[in-house]
Amino acid sequence: MIKKIMICDDDEGILDITGLLLESYGYQVLLESNSSRLLPRISSEKPDLLLIDIWMPLLMGDEIVRILKNNKETAHLPIIMFSAGRESERIASEVGADDYIAKPFNIEDLNNKIVALG
Repeated sequence: MIKKIMICDDDEGILDITGLLLESYGYQVLLESNSSRLLPRISSEKPDLLLIDIWMPLLMGDEIVRILKNNKETAHLPIIMFSAGRESERIASEVGADDYIAKPFNIEDLNNKIVALG
């Protein structure tokens, strides 16, 4: 069962509101706006699921997903990618994300995806 969700998005407004909404569903939420700090945080905080934006400065979401899915210690981590770009769903599929949701999204739809992965 998914209890702890890490969210990574460089848009702090989206990060904050998504975090608050997921907390209202009972999840423990960890927020990260700097993609270059994400991998060490995943290693130390061991989330049950990662929700990550594709388009970010420093380290792009697709690069992070490739790294995680190619590492035996994190390959099992369920990952949902989200973005507003036209090619985003294809990119998410190509890098091995477990699911994708387009921005803007309905929080109930996101929760259904989380539950399905848990």
